[in-house]
Amino acid sequence: MMPQHSPAPSAWRRVQTAWGLPDLAGKGRFVTANLIDSLGNGLVTAFVVVFFVKTTSLSLVAVGAALTVGQLLVLPFPLLIGRLLDTYGPRTVVAAGNWVSVAGFIGFLFSHAAWQIVLWQFVVQLGSTAFWMGSSPLTVLVARGVERARWFGFVRALRNVGVGFGGAASAVALSIGTVAGLRAVMVINVVSFAVAGWLVITLRGADTSEAAGAGAADPAPALSEPGEAKPAEPKSAEREQAAGDSTGQPSGGYRTVLRDTRYLRLVATNISFVFASTVITVLLAVYAADNLDVGSWIVGVLVVLNTAMVALLQTLASRWIEARRPVTVLVLALLLNAAAFVVFGTLLVLPGWAVIAGLLIAMVLYTLAEILSSPPTSELSVVMAPEHLRGRYLAVYQLSWSVGSAVAPALLTALLEGGPALPWVFLTTITVLAVPLALGLDRRPAATSGAAPAGDVAPVEDLDGDPVG
Repeated sequence: MMPQHSPAPSAWRRVQTAWGLPDLAGKGRFVTANLIDSLGNGLVTAFVVVFFVKTTSLSLVAVGAALTVGQLLVLPFPLLIGRLLDTYGPRTVVAAGNWVSVAGFIGFLFSHAAWQIVLWQFVVQLGSTAFWMGSSPLTVLVARGVERARWFGFVRALRNVGVGFGGAASAVALSIGTVAGLRAVMVINVVSFAVAGWLVITLRGADTSEAAGAGAADPAPALSEPGEAKPAEPKSAEREQAAGDSTGQPSGGYRTVLRDTRYLRLVATNISFVFASTVITVLLAVYAADNLDVGSWIVGVLVVLNTAMVALLQTLASRWIEARRPVTVLVLALLLNAAAFVVFGTLLVLPGWAVIAGLLIAMVLYTLAEILSSPPTSELSVVMAPEHLRGRYLAVYQLSWSVGSAVAPALLTALLEGGPALPWVFLTTITVLAVPLALGLDRRPAATSGAAPAGDVAPVEDLDGDPVG
């Protein structure tokens, strides 16, 4: 009997594989929805303060305070959204998040008082929180256990490009400077988020029940280059065990999450990445201008460098990441972040001619850490959580972002006021301390590992019982 040969991949599929892109066939709505969301976030983030300063009689300070209060009011709501994720699934929550944001943007158009800005900022941030909490599990369902690291990397790159273009479009609108132009941008945002919600809610095969059904048949293996580790094929016994577990899912709530010390270690590790993510927006410009005595132009160069590296290298990095254990990549990202913070801090004692080069080196290290950390943290936050409590687990994970993002500006600027080296010492310290927390996260707990020795590394299981890389 003649051996059967599988057809050679198409030229486009070879390009996708070479650049670390996932198989996009049939995923147009998911990709378009993410791109629209990213463009919209770029538009709003860049001009919402100016929008209210131009369209209301409020001062800059009053506008900033109102926006901050509205955002702080959302802090407890991830716990509620987690319950909704468990009840209705990520597709419904993500679509609803978009539409809730639409209501908030419409409210922005009719806001004239501070309390109105607080109210509608709360609504917008509530929708945004629902979107981000549902995004990772939705990505897992769309990927269906195949090329998952590539999907997370691709979504990250797509969002980076979208935010960049959205910010550029917003800058054009601001240069026009008319109230009518600013309102037109907000209306465009309303329409785009409404369309994104429709694209998500009409996705096919993006429900947990459908994904579980798809898991009955082995998914097609992802393409891999010679020398790359290929995803392990799940054994039939593992599938039967997974099916048996899903038929009698135990009840549980947030107490179960808080007893899962392994998942809490991931949350604690992520806090170091949350603080790191605020470096560009909170520290960089003030530190460079006031403490390093360099021109403000260098900050723009560093931001462009960061954006360009993420856009160009994220998918290529995902191709490298998928062949390695997520924890190995996480630890490498932590070490790169620590190295970047050390370089940022030591610039204070370098001669002037070396400061520019040092800033560029530090930004490259920082951006590489950002590129490497995103896919494994997103993946582990989903696959380490039991399916029936995934929403509640992700709610606790989201709190690391919400609380960290709220605390970081006040803490880091206070440290900078106390001494220019203090923020970098703090960031380096929490990053290094996160390394032992990250080690062993992808090991199966002893209580569920059967007779396997405690030191054995077992793969984390995904929605269908398939091992993760």
